[in-house]
Amino acid sequence: MADEPASVIPIESDADVVTARQQARAMASELELTSTDQTLLATAISEVARNITTYAVRGEVLLSVITDDLGRRGIKVVARDDGPGIENLELALQDGYTSGGGLGLGLPGARRLVHHFEIETAPGQGTTVTLVMWERENARAA
Repeated sequence: MADEPASVIPIESDADVVTARQQARAMASELELTSTDQTLLATAISEVARNITTYAVRGEVLLSVITDDLGRRGIKVVARDDGPGIENLELALQDGYTSGGGLGLGLPGARRLVHHFEIETAPGQGTTVTLVMWERENARAA
């Protein structure tokens, strides 16, 4: 999988979250991902990017077009920050858990919305969330 980001969006405000969503949607549209997958990807980006503004103050979202060994294309999103990290990741990935007064749907919700979800975090060392939305097998054939 190629990892050269096509776009790097600094995340410091809600406006930056919107920019990240819009750029990811545009990339997904160019790949002809379904409109449903475009919406799911944008929603997942909202969740992880808002965590940056809420808990880490600032970070960045990197967007890349990737191709797997079978030639399938997708959008890779890396949301990373140097914030406080997540003290109890297992708890943070449970529906309903929140340390910030929200609904507790951010990380577990994002995980359900995309094809691949990975998170690296440690207290005091920041957080990196990687999301991938692959094109559907029949999308190019149609």
